[in-house]
Amino acid sequence: MDTQTALLTRTSHGALTEPAPSAGALNQAFQAALRAPDHRMLRPWRYLVIEGQARQRLGEYFLQAGLADNPQLADVEQQRLLKMPLRAPMIIVAITTFKEDAKVPFVEQTLSTGAAVQNLLLALHAQGFASMWRTGWVVEHTLIKHALSLQAHEQIAGFVYVGTAATPSKNPTLLNVTDFVQTWQG
Repeated sequence: MDTQTALLTRTSHGALTEPAPSAGALNQAFQAALRAPDHRMLRPWRYLVIEGQARQRLGEYFLQAGLADNPQLADVEQQRLLKMPLRAPMIIVAITTFKEDAKVPFVEQTLSTGAAVQNLLLALHAQGFASMWRTGWVVEHTLIKHALSLQAHEQIAGFVYVGTAATPSKNPTLLNVTDFVQTWQG
């Protein structure tokens, strides 16, 4: 798939199934992620790949975090938390690893991680895989950060659920460029 097609056809997929990317396909996607804009080559990102039984353990941590916040959490919500990581055969945790640098503020490092994740999503899509970038309260929760061994200078940028689309892709609506782009005259 050419770059323009990948850019214009990638969509998020909530329903994902096997197969997940092979090691080779995943390596290719990570190579694309590592080409993100990166001022001063700080490389302010890292990734965790979660598959198999580790997804169930992640669900248990989601449940522990939910119960820590609300000990009266309804059974249906507890089951939902346990099953969240099972929505895809693979989860990639994108992590921003902030580096102290006088010329590169943390916001720029956050943006670099976002660009890296977008490259990852596009590379997976170009290889025929589907994905969903998810955030929410779990990315901020101390218990989840601890379970994933994040350091004090790190932040979860998102959980990228990866697999094969279980349903056909929707044709994305192309937006009217003029609604978002203006020429500045000074």
